[in-house]
Amino acid sequence: MILQPLKGVGTALVTPFLDDGSVDGKAVHRLAQRQIDNGIDMLVPCGTTGEAVTLTPDEYEQVVTTVVDAAAGRVPVIAGAGSNSTSASIDTARRAAACGADAVLIVGPYYNKPTQEGYYRHFRAVAEAVECAVVLYNVPGRTGGNITAETQLRIAEIDNVIATKEASGNLSQIYQIVRGRPDDFSVLSGDDNLVLAQLAIGMDGVISVASNEVPALFTRMVHLAMEGNFGEARDLHYQLVDLLEGNFLESNPIPVKTAMALMGLITERFRLPLVPMHETNREALKRILVSLDLLRM
Repeated sequence: MILQPLKGVGTALVTPFLDDGSVDGKAVHRLAQRQIDNGIDMLVPCGTTGEAVTLTPDEYEQVVTTVVDAAAGRVPVIAGAGSNSTSASIDTARRAAACGADAVLIVGPYYNKPTQEGYYRHFRAVAEAVECAVVLYNVPGRTGGNITAETQLRIAEIDNVIATKEASGNLSQIYQIVRGRPDDFSVLSGDDNLVLAQLAIGMDGVISVASNEVPALFTRMVHLAMEGNFGEARDLHYQLVDLLEGNFLESNPIPVKTAMALMGLITERFRLPLVPMHETNREALKRILVSLDLLRM
């Protein structure tokens, strides 16, 4: 599949588990199909939202292969494959490519706190070691370090690095990336609540959490904005804004998986260290779902 440029909505898929804690492969396929049926542009399994750090290598391959099978070439599959170890990232990226993923999403190494040169060499090493496309992912709130605009633009010059998922929330930094990027390099948002404003300054789309719950509505909002229809897009944004905020009442993916369980889409099951949602926040999330006709009290 030709990936460049990446545009629109990619869903950072949750990983559903059965009551015994194992991966629910049938639900993985069903959720991926639901996304495609509702007009999503990309599928992104095994990221933060997919609890990838808790998956065994066999489970990782199971999830990626299942999503690739469900996509059947209709939309690109961008598999999360990042780690704070460059060699581990390469190994996982190769696994993803062998499972049929079109690209891999590589997060900035966490905990190690590399220098900007370290970030660059990490992404270069991964890109040179795999035959598929690479999407870099900057999320300082999770990793403890920011990949600067200058470094991201430097990484963007690597042949098979085709996009960045920018979740710094720093509009000044995003301006610099959008203005200085190569023509064939996509800049995707990692912040659902900011994406409307970010599309207005030239970003190309979003890798979203909320599209797990409301794929059709969220995709319509993004597509309207990409077409320049910011009036209708803004109306949808304000319709969805409570959900976009509610998904982060607790650490992602606790709220989104709770919401999807309440909607009857998955079993409410997490892997430690994630735990079920606090009851006060659960009730607040329920009220949001009711307001969107996604749940009846």
